[in-house]
Amino acid sequence: MPATEEPRARVVLIGGASGSGKSRIAELSGLPILRLDDYYREGDDPALPRLESGEADWDHPGSWHRDRALAALEELARTGRTTAPVYDISRSASVGAHEVTLGGATRFVAEGIFVAEVVAEAERRGILADALCVRRSRWVTMGLRFARDLREHRKSPAFLVKRGMLLARREPAIVARLTDAGCRPVRVRAAARMLASSRA
Repeated sequence: MPATEEPRARVVLIGGASGSGKSRIAELSGLPILRLDDYYREGDDPALPRLESGEADWDHPGSWHRDRALAALEELARTGRTTAPVYDISRSASVGAHEVTLGGATRFVAEGIFVAEVVAEAERRGILADALCVRRSRWVTMGLRFARDLREHRKSPAFLVKRGMLLARREPAIVARLTDAGCRPVRVRAAARMLASSRA
């Protein structure tokens, strides 16, 4: 059952395909940020889903600890702080932890590629303020994602090209899943304006 006590803050969930601009929107908001992609499984976790090629499928919801992410969302909303992992995508491993605090804010942002998996439960627990799905041309997203991943040395260039084409094909389904889960489709600039207004 949802908690009866009012939370200290409620979360604005931001979903979208990898590279769609979620992290940038979150940073521009000026609100506390919980990065849900930090709850990825370790690269050697036997429960990690695999592609037919045998490589990890990092875009499958099973590659992520949904229960841990939900627990962190609720803890931050109700107590004002949580300890979150720091995940290094290039190593496919958690490399530390850090504290996320509200600092008196009544809204915070949580962004990641698996937002569709937590919208309904966040609403049921009484901690959801809004849920957004960032939309832009999938080809623009693919180019921005590739440039970012190369710059951050996330994986080998060959893997990034393969993953980029796979995600471009999957992107309409990713957006549909988010909207079906209750996320409102928005463009990058519109989302940034909404969050700035929320902070004010």
